[in-house]
Amino acid sequence: MVEVERIEVRGVALAVHVRRAARRSGTPVLLLPGTGATAQDWDTVAGHLSATRTTYAVDLRGHGDSDRPGTYSLRLMADDVTGLLDRLPEAAVDVVGHSLGGLVACLAAVRRPARVRRLVLEDVGVPHPRPPATPARPPGPLPFDWAVVEQVRPEIDDPDPAWAEVVRAVTAPTLVIGGGPASFVPQEHVRELVAALPDGRLETVEAGHLVHENEPDRFLAHVAAFLDA
Repeated sequence: MVEVERIEVRGVALAVHVRRAARRSGTPVLLLPGTGATAQDWDTVAGHLSATRTTYAVDLRGHGDSDRPGTYSLRLMADDVTGLLDRLPEAAVDVVGHSLGGLVACLAAVRRPARVRRLVLEDVGVPHPRPPATPARPPGPLPFDWAVVEQVRPEIDDPDPAWAEVVRAVTAPTLVIGGGPASFVPQEHVRELVAALPDGRLETVEAGHLVHENEPDRFLAHVAAFLDA
């Protein structure tokens, strides 16, 4: 059963999809989706993990049922997640982040090292400068505020040079799952991120950028083994 809770953090209400574990034996997991995706993007993963651990799947600001304040950045999203970690009843959780959610997860893990026990990053690399290419807005209603793309995409195209330092400051044991050559994320940047982590390991699932969607069983096998280790 999924309960949707609205948790206010610094004036922004975040929608959190909560699944309580039927027989709790593992550390709860916080799930952060990528750009344009909502908490429901994690339904398959959360449904599996919630057999033994509580899961919290988050709509980041501007997404799904969370508030759409109109102002977006990686650091604002990390502020939200950091505040959410402080509001959860558990002293520490495991965090799984995909793409944008993975970058946000890195920032939050550095800010709240005592609250992040283990970290999983899905197809996330160290950001490098690239030619700006903000896409055109798709027609029709969207499950998120398009201003997220307009404001956050430039941060990805022209990233803060301090990202390597952020990665080196992550103290939680971290599993990085790369999507292989079919992903648009350069896999050498994924390997660079793993090399910079103090305690990082890499698994590659050749499924493209959406590993948890295209190869859910293999994704879950890696995640479960790492979180249970």
